[in-house]
Amino acid sequence: MSWPLWEVFVRPGRGLAHTHVGSLHAPDAEMALRHARDLYTRRGEGVSIWVVPAAAITASSPDEKDPFFAPAADKIYRHPTFYPVPEGVEQL
Repeated sequence: MSWPLWEVFVRPGRGLAHTHVGSLHAPDAEMALRHARDLYTRRGEGVSIWVVPAAAITASSPDEKDPFFAPAADKIYRHPTFYPVPEGVEQL
């Protein structure tokens, strides 16, 4: 029997985002956390670790980038150029 695959995310410091650092096999979440700590934070470079079963992740395909993200371009109100900048205001 093989152990499930876990994706590992590490947050390098307070206020920073978790970043995907790799994958590992472990029988359960607790063991995945321990293995992730030993593999990816040996030099104390993390303040938080997330482990996620790889089977639980659903992702879009980079090959389908254009059709997948195209609907967002139709909503001009999402772009900062949609709003007028008042005179005398250099930055918003």
